[in-house]
Amino acid sequence: MKTIRIPHTDLEVSALAYGTASYDGSFPASRGLELFSKFIEAGGNFIDTAHCYCFWVNGGDGASERFVGEAAREFGRDRLVIATKGGHVGLNGYPRPDAFMTPEIVSRDLEESLDRLGLPSVDLYFLHRDDPRMPVGEIIDSCNEFVSSGLTRYLGASNWSVERYLAANAYAAAKGLQPFVILQNKWSLAQEGPADLDSPGAIRHILDSELEPIQEHQIAVVPFSPTATGYFATAGERAGHYDSPENRRRLAAVHRLAAKHGATSNQIALAYLMNQPFPVIPILGTLNLEHLEDAIGSASIALSSGEVAELRAG
Repeated sequence: MKTIRIPHTDLEVSALAYGTASYDGSFPASRGLELFSKFIEAGGNFIDTAHCYCFWVNGGDGASERFVGEAAREFGRDRLVIATKGGHVGLNGYPRPDAFMTPEIVSRDLEESLDRLGLPSVDLYFLHRDDPRMPVGEIIDSCNEFVSSGLTRYLGASNWSVERYLAANAYAAAKGLQPFVILQNKWSLAQEGPADLDSPGAIRHILDSELEPIQEHQIAVVPFSPTATGYFATAGERAGHYDSPENRRRLAAVHRLAAKHGATSNQIALAYLMNQPFPVIPILGTLNLEHLEDAIGSASIALSSGEVAELRAG
């Protein structure tokens, strides 16, 4: 698997990341280590977790981060680029104050994450959500304290608009501080329906209108839900809210190119993201070994700019 240099860093990450939101401790650790081994043997090194992961499972709070720490000890810390996230809005079972992004809350999240991981620092620390009520300068100031204290090497933003992301980085540049170096939002070939994108803690997906500034500034993007939660892999059977005329056209285009390249539909959907004119590292989240092997195969598929445009147009 090829590697990608995240702009403005010395981090060389694999073309695919492996997400651990399903590592809730409910299955044998040996199975998880087998999946990690397959990913690493294929050249994968980019591992994603979060402070909030698995709180929704009884006894799962923190299980994802603890497993990632175990994997780092098993396979070698120096072989992995580890990212975690904090600063999440409150949910049922995950109590947070209304001001969930205050420096005190985010700092506590990071300390707890490092304790669970059993590590003194992480390579990337993402703010998991955004709170538009807070000025970007205040957020950048507080996050740079994590960098200066050696708790993280670099900063990222998750579920942030590109406009806010760029405003934060403009502030960082003016003040001589470290900027965000990577953006983790929901994104796939399937078009998302209407959503509340502006409330504090909202889940954000990459908008078509944001693609131009992302390319202009060469923002590295790490999409979650990159295959639209199985929409392409199941030929639209698991459509859910993705069922629309536009997405059905895109699904048909995926099938055409899959036949042309001798690939699966899932691989073409992932390749669409990895063949953009800016760095894109999709996050895989499967616990199925065959599905993981299939997804890893997408990293070797080269699509032309015309084929990327064909997929988008349907």
